[in-house]
Amino acid sequence: MTEHLTIVNHPLVQHKLTLMRDKETPSAVFRRVLREISYLLAYEVTRDLPMTTKQIETPLKAIDAPILAGKKLALVSILRAGNGLLDGVLDLIPSARVGFVGLYRDEETLTPVQYYFKVPDALDQRQVVVVDPMLATGNSSVAAIDLLKKAGAKNIRFLCLLAAPEGVARMKQAHPDVPIVTASVDECLNDHGYIVPGLGDAGDRIYGTK
Repeated sequence: MTEHLTIVNHPLVQHKLTLMRDKETPSAVFRRVLREISYLLAYEVTRDLPMTTKQIETPLKAIDAPILAGKKLALVSILRAGNGLLDGVLDLIPSARVGFVGLYRDEETLTPVQYYFKVPDALDQRQVVVVDPMLATGNSSVAAIDLLKKAGAKNIRFLCLLAAPEGVARMKQAHPDVPIVTASVDECLNDHGYIVPGLGDAGDRIYGTK
């Protein structure tokens, strides 16, 4: 994967995204559809995982068959909303190692404040996929990737459900080596730093906290 931005425009992705945007969609359905859409997005973000072969016996003959190579993938969730994407990606890649970056947004300055950081070892030898449903201002995403690079990560991808042009630009400026995979780049951010038209606060809609 070399493109800085990949928009997954598969019909199933776009259909499920519409269900999630609808303000009438209840939290239980929102969570289920997010899990489903995460499978489809994970397919794209893992498209260039390294491969090798091993010899196996099919019922008919021995063959050299393709398998994943190298250290197990690291999935890193930006808490708390990132866990909504994490669950689905883990269904697809259950052997992945998992890390968490705890950041919350100061509602006055829109800058991220760190409160937790726990990641797998040997990040320099793993492909790292950072998951967070929303790439809005980009401040939290940039801060999380700063921390991961300090911890040794070199091969990083960012997976989100929705992005704002401002967030994409911020990420490209700060981390041009980190490809972004998303289902949509929306119109803009509003004065409160929310994506428009967006789908509201992803964490609140996942967990029913508003």
